[in-house]
Amino acid sequence: MSDILAGLAAESGNALPLYAIRPAGLDAFLETLSTVQRSFLKAQNFTGAAKSMVLLPGADGIFGAVLGLGADTSPFAFGALAVNLPPESVWRIVPGDFSQDDATLGFLLGAYHYDRLKPRARPPAKLRRGAVSDRIIAISESICFARDLINTPANLLGPTELADAAFILATDFQAKVDRISGKALTTRYPALNAVGAGSDRPPEAVFFAWAGTNAGADAPLISLCGKGVCFDTGGYDLKPSAAMLRMKKDMGGAAIILGLARLIMGADLPVRLHVRIGCVENSISGHAMRPSDVLQTHAGLTVEVGNTDAEGRLVLCDLLAEAGAENPHWLIDAATLTGAARVALGPDIPALFSNDDDLADAILKSGAAADDPLWRLPLWPEYNSWLDSNVADANTVSARPFAGAIVAALFLQRFVPDTVPWAHIDVYAWNDQTRPGRPEGGEAQTLRALFGMLETRFAEGQSTNR
Repeated sequence: MSDILAGLAAESGNALPLYAIRPAGLDAFLETLSTVQRSFLKAQNFTGAAKSMVLLPGADGIFGAVLGLGADTSPFAFGALAVNLPPESVWRIVPGDFSQDDATLGFLLGAYHYDRLKPRARPPAKLRRGAVSDRIIAISESICFARDLINTPANLLGPTELADAAFILATDFQAKVDRISGKALTTRYPALNAVGAGSDRPPEAVFFAWAGTNAGADAPLISLCGKGVCFDTGGYDLKPSAAMLRMKKDMGGAAIILGLARLIMGADLPVRLHVRIGCVENSISGHAMRPSDVLQTHAGLTVEVGNTDAEGRLVLCDLLAEAGAENPHWLIDAATLTGAARVALGPDIPALFSNDDDLADAILKSGAAADDPLWRLPLWPEYNSWLDSNVADANTVSARPFAGAIVAALFLQRFVPDTVPWAHIDVYAWNDQTRPGRPEGGEAQTLRALFGMLETRFAEGQSTNR
């Protein structure tokens, strides 16, 4: 994996000051500068507008730098610094009218580059390590861990390699881990197994259980499930070639869930944690599932395959059914599930579905606070009949060309007990183009929103009553 903290310097050495200024604070800041620096900044027509940056001269070359924030309060206001400041220069962010944690997070996320196969063109600027909190380092590491997984080409990260990553993560935190494959997978997760049956790279599932050091037997059980389709051809309902180009990211839900689990365990939250990851490749062969096949599921329901490109819901339905039977406090899944969610909300806003208002509101509130947004869509019961099948308990898709994200969520809901608070997140898990703090490629959407919600609810001792 790439150097996920490339933007972090060692403790030793001097660090140059970085001043982040809003327009309203510019005059007061100018008064703190020397006459030469003040004149230089004015000559550059610096106004404090967002995304503007000026290097200040000093006797030894660079005295410091000034970043304009405008009205931007997100971490991404600081996201271009690592690639725009002089390579390998070391900086400290001078406190100002912004969140210090957001500033350091934005800087570190902007320093990320997937360099496993191609080295970066220039080394990034760095932050002095002593100025960065352990919490922000952990969040940055977990986001970049997920980004690395998503960015890895499918020939290098198949079902086995994704299962390896989950297994290593679990063992690093002394979790109890189980890898399920072969006949055991067919019995335990038959629908998941059917999705991966067409590939020469056999499917696997990984389950691990962990508990915080302060989590007793009655501590809240948080159950996480992730779709890990390492490449999706669409199966016999083959995708057009253009639609296949980014399908290495179809395991983005699993990557996000693993990154979230990494944060939960690293923070030692006082919860019990169960994680389930389905690791498959959706390919075409004589063993692949066909349209109109009827599959068994973990829950005992039969499902008709309406479209082999709607495979993610088959991966998740088995995982959700098993997780729901344990009656967790909260059950959360993440998946790159539908193009319909992107049509509705675009690439930057994951769709949230939930059967529990308290859980949904907590996620939305945390997402807004962290600039990691989601938008809630309804589990509209009137559309349930669209999943009717003449030969099985349900079809995997609707024959109607509407509300695809809602219909997919309704399919999943059939495998979750009504009494279990559940949230399903339909993510894109990708940046189509490079923006400050968000380089083109894999993205751990909703990871910060979910962790912030869990951290607030449990680390700060709030009530765990449903």
